[in-house]
Amino acid sequence: MRLRAINKNYIAFDVISKCILTLFTMFCLLPFILMIIGSFSDNTTIMREGYSFFPSKWSMAAYEIIFMYPKRVLDAYRVTITVTLAGSILGVFLISMTAYVLMRTDFRSRNNISFIIYFTSIFSGGLIPWYILITNYLQLADTLYAQILPALMSPFLIILMRNFMTQSIPMELIESAKIDGANDFFIFFKIVLRLVTPGIATVGLFLALGYWNDWYRSLLFMRSPSNYSLQFYLYNMLNAAKALAELAAYGGMPSFGAELPNETTKLAMAVVATGPVIMAYPFIQRYFVRGLTIGAVKG
Repeated sequence: MRLRAINKNYIAFDVISKCILTLFTMFCLLPFILMIIGSFSDNTTIMREGYSFFPSKWSMAAYEIIFMYPKRVLDAYRVTITVTLAGSILGVFLISMTAYVLMRTDFRSRNNISFIIYFTSIFSGGLIPWYILITNYLQLADTLYAQILPALMSPFLIILMRNFMTQSIPMELIESAKIDGANDFFIFFKIVLRLVTPGIATVGLFLALGYWNDWYRSLLFMRSPSNYSLQFYLYNMLNAAKALAELAAYGGMPSFGAELPNETTKLAMAVVATGPVIMAYPFIQRYFVRGLTIGAVKG
């Protein structure tokens, strides 16, 4: 009788927990669904009736505006994808190598260097010295390097990866490999990197999201439209649409500008910008959760 009661309680708890998780998931998905539906809605209908999951009128006007110049959109995608892939791969490699050095207990200066890295996350030189360094000294203005190099390494990600390695890799394994004649490069590439796959996925996702969503470095350093990132290109387009609508409202241009679908364009831009990231996230989600959980343990 007691076993049956336990089984009934377990089944009841399982059903209730799954229902709660399903409800919570639906609450998380509904804004994305509303964003997609709104991007295909008529702008006038939204302004008159508000946002709806079942709009009375559909329209592709927002996407027609975004892809009015398809070459520029493709160039923006090319720049963003190139910067994201190059920055994420190189950043993961440098952060992993730095974290490996800092987790080694036989490295005497690891605490001092860790403090210096952590110090830069609290205090920085400021925007003007950073801008002068990139443009005047490194001569990286209007190049993709100006979008890649400044975000390669982050104090938070270095500490996260170091803690993950400390929790996942026993020093006895490294010492035994050294006894067998393995050098540091062999240990790092053949042993360490294979044991920290969740941490690499976590750091790579953080870097990729940072590069993909960045528009500020394009604003500061890019002069050629062909080097604009996707986010900055969409940002410029949205500002241009707002300016045209305001000019039309004050009689500065024909009334066509007042009919620009500003609201649906914002939603369509969000779909265009976040679509690839949303599609890629499920493939690395399990590594991301595990790496973030283990790496967050204080080491």
